[in-house]
Amino acid sequence: MRLGVTMFTTDLAMPVQELARAAEERGFDSLYVPEHTHIPVSRRTPYPGGAGELPDEYRRTLDPLVALSFAAAATSRLRVGTGILLAAQRDPIVTAKAIATLDRLSGGRVVVGVGFGWNVEEIENHGVPYGRRREVARRNVLAMQALWRDEVASIDGCEPCWSWPKPLAGLPVYVGGAAGPKLFAHVAEYAEGWMPIGGHGIKAALPALREACDKAGRPMAKVIPFGTRPTQEKLEYFAGLGVEEAVATLPSGPAEVVLPLLDKYATLL
Repeated sequence: MRLGVTMFTTDLAMPVQELARAAEERGFDSLYVPEHTHIPVSRRTPYPGGAGELPDEYRRTLDPLVALSFAAAATSRLRVGTGILLAAQRDPIVTAKAIATLDRLSGGRVVVGVGFGWNVEEIENHGVPYGRRREVARRNVLAMQALWRDEVASIDGCEPCWSWPKPLAGLPVYVGGAAGPKLFAHVAEYAEGWMPIGGHGIKAALPALREACDKAGRPMAKVIPFGTRPTQEKLEYFAGLGVEEAVATLPSGPAEVVLPLLDKYATLL
């Protein structure tokens, strides 16, 4: 079982390059960081994490690709990933080049976790109707994969084009979100796997995920429980389901808050 970590990187939290070094030194496999381009002050959309105010880190989140470039430069083995990239809110041509550049410069250590987003006003500020966010995200991911893969890429809304650099190897894409037929159709079509938040309900969802993959004529998708609070028992349970990697959540805070928990998680490796 490989264990990674995720943290909201902000201007107030432990610097991402220091976190990356600390994670690699302790034997963790990966570091994932989330994305919010901005948070509109209207706050029309309720916080999905439960009652109460939206945590401050949502307003202060760093750009994930810039942050991961620092994490990759500070390490030599640690895989670096988005968890998650809001694909509907990004220009796919620019983003594909940025991700491929990061992958080349890091020696092929990039993982791309993508999602659809929950904040209605944030998504709409990018000119994307909330009800179309899955469709737009799919289109953008397929475009990026074509740009990464093809010498001459043909993508929706653009004439055939060249785009370099290419990733060193195939960039793994994972789709984050709650289990369901719509999400599993996305996973089966264009992703290597599924990133369920927390990991609750994975066992019950696996038959539907397998059915979606079988229908698409592809191997069973990988499952990476994301943002979980790991214990030895929980990791053993995941392993029994065929899970090979889990990602532990860390608080968005200074080193004196983050490192003790990182040390605690390291005892599970």
